[in-house]
Amino acid sequence: MSEPGALVLVIEDEPQMRRFLRTALGAHDYRVVEAETAREGLAAVTTQNPEVILLDLGLPDGDGIDLARRVREWSRVPIIVLSARGREGDKVAALDAGADDYLTKPFGVEELLARIRVGLRHAAQTGPEAASEIVTVGPLRIDQARREVTVDGRQVHLTPLEFRLLGLLARNAGRVMTHRQILREVWGPPYASQTHYLRVFMAQLRRKIEPDSARPRLLVTEPGVGYRMKDA
Repeated sequence: MSEPGALVLVIEDEPQMRRFLRTALGAHDYRVVEAETAREGLAAVTTQNPEVILLDLGLPDGDGIDLARRVREWSRVPIIVLSARGREGDKVAALDAGADDYLTKPFGVEELLARIRVGLRHAAQTGPEAASEIVTVGPLRIDQARREVTVDGRQVHLTPLEFRLLGLLARNAGRVMTHRQILREVWGPPYASQTHYLRVFMAQLRRKIEPDSARPRLLVTEPGVGYRMKDA
């Protein structure tokens, strides 16, 4: 089920893609506002107050990555990049600029709708700082107040850093997070480029919470980009 009436801003210069998105989103009760350029898109963000932005990177008057960065200076609206650029570097740059997710064209309607639902849920959250928050993702249950983690009812003992890493990914379940984003949040800005720390801790975490750490089902690798916890 979609969020009834949620307003989606589509910033896309290709008429066929805009028509496709307008039809697909309208069929699931989303309202759609369209912009063809970065300038029109930025104006629409300020005047239309969208609940989700679908953003193409190759706009005629600028790069979508720059637009995402400008929007992030003052707004937390979910941004989902839709682009034909499939290179890892483009994905990382867009996500580090503030995008919440990235879909490479062509993509399926159901996948797009799922990513929109994740974005709307994240926007509706009261915030990760709520110490009493209990996060549940499939068999995984994280009690922030008690700092307890269970998998299928079995208690799992984590180090403080492992707990922070798992909590960050769980609060953003369904959303891809880049190596740099995770390192900044968990270890701090000086460690933003130390990806070997992250690989070591992810391996440890998977051994503790995954039924088969060699074939992870909860903590999924986005090759060359980062990690995503599977959304419940």
